[in-house]
Amino acid sequence: METTMENTDFEIIELANGFRCVFRRSTGVAYCGIVTGAGSRDEPEGQQGLAHFVEHTLFKGTRRRRSWHISSRMESVGGELNAYTTKEETMVYTVAPRGYLHRAVELLADVVCDSIFPAAELEREREVVIDEINSYLDSPADAVYDEFEDLLYAGSALGHNILGRPESVRSLSGEDCRAFIKAHYTPRNMVIYCVADSSVRQLRAMLERHFGHLDFPTQDSGRQTPVINPTFHTVHDHSRHQAHTLMGCRLFSRHDQRRFALFLLNNYLGGPCMNSLLNRELREKRGLVYAVDSSVALMSDCGAIQIYFGCDREHIGKCSHIVTHAIEDLAAKPMKPQLFERIRRQYLGQIEVASSHAESRAMALGKSMLYYGRVLGVADTIAEIRRLEPAALTEVASLIAERQFSTLTLM
Repeated sequence: METTMENTDFEIIELANGFRCVFRRSTGVAYCGIVTGAGSRDEPEGQQGLAHFVEHTLFKGTRRRRSWHISSRMESVGGELNAYTTKEETMVYTVAPRGYLHRAVELLADVVCDSIFPAAELEREREVVIDEINSYLDSPADAVYDEFEDLLYAGSALGHNILGRPESVRSLSGEDCRAFIKAHYTPRNMVIYCVADSSVRQLRAMLERHFGHLDFPTQDSGRQTPVINPTFHTVHDHSRHQAHTLMGCRLFSRHDQRRFALFLLNNYLGGPCMNSLLNRELREKRGLVYAVDSSVALMSDCGAIQIYFGCDREHIGKCSHIVTHAIEDLAAKPMKPQLFERIRRQYLGQIEVASSHAESRAMALGKSMLYYGRVLGVADTIAEIRRLEPAALTEVASLIAERQFSTLTLM
C-alpha cells in the first residue's frame, strides 16, 4: 500500500507482512532509522535492563558481520549508526551521506533482524553497561528522576530504571536477548522512517529485499496500566550540600487531546527559556535555586508532569511552596488573554526552531507512525496549539492541583 498523507509530502509504504515505512523525499544527507515499540516496561520479570542491553548488543555481531565491521560500515563513509532506549521504545538509527541510503537500510536490517549476541562480546558490553549504571547513580540530578518514577509507578513494569541494576544486567544472556527480539521486534511493532533522495519504487524494493521475509507474529504487549499510588513525600539524605527535588503527579496518556494544553502549560512553567514562570520566581527574583525545569513524560496509557529544582537544603520547603502555589494560581482562574497570547507565541516559535533540526524531525515521523498509526507533523501540532483557549490551561492546571504533587529529595 502506498498513500500520500493529506496536505503533506510524506509517503506511507506498507509491506505484506505489516512492516511500515514513513518516507519523505529530500536531497542531501539521508536520515533512516527503525523505531520499535519495546522498552524497559516490556521486560520479563527479573530481567531489568534487558531492553537497553539488547540495544547495546545489537551492534556486537550478526550472521554476516563482526562488531568492528558493524561500527565501521557507516563511519567509513562519514555516516553514523546509533541507538537509544526508553520505557516504551527502542530506536536504531543512521545518518548517511547522499548516495548511501541502501547501505543504511541494509545495515539496519542486519543489526535488527540478524544479530546473534555472541557470548564474548556480551561479557565485554556487560561491564560497559554496569559502568554506565554506576556513573548515572553518582549524579543525583539524574538519579532523582529514576527514583521518583520508581515510587510514582511502584508495583508496575514502569517502576524501574531503564538501565537496570548491576545484578540484573550480570544475569542477562544471549538467549534472553534473542527471546526479547523474537517477542517484540516484529513487523507490526516496528516502523522505519526514511528521509532521503530516492523514489518510492526504489525504496520499496530495498524494504522488500531486507525486511519482507520477516513473519514473526505480533504478540499482545502484556502492558497493564499502573494504578495511581498514594501521594508520597520522601527524602534520601546522603549528607550532600546540594538538594535535588522532584515534584510531580500522574496524568493522562499521549493519546489524550488535553496533551497540547499540557505541553503549553509545561513550557510556561519551566521550559528551556530564562523567562519561564518558575525560573523567574525561584531563581531570578529570589535566588533560591541554581536550576529549575518542568517536563512531561506521556506514554501509551499514562503519563506524568515532573518539576525539578536544585537548591540548598534550607530552601527546599520554600521552593516547594512556591511551585505548588504557582499551580494553584493557574488553576484558580483563566490566564489573561495578553499573557496567553505571549506564551503561545513563544511556544510556537520554539516548535518552529526545533523543527529545523532535520534528524529530530525525521525521527518524529517514525515515532508518530508507531504511536498513532499516522503521521502527525509539525503543522498538526501548531494547528492544535493555535486552537487552544486560556480555559484549556486552567483545566489542565486544575487536574494537576487536584491530583496533588508527590515529592522526592536526594541530598
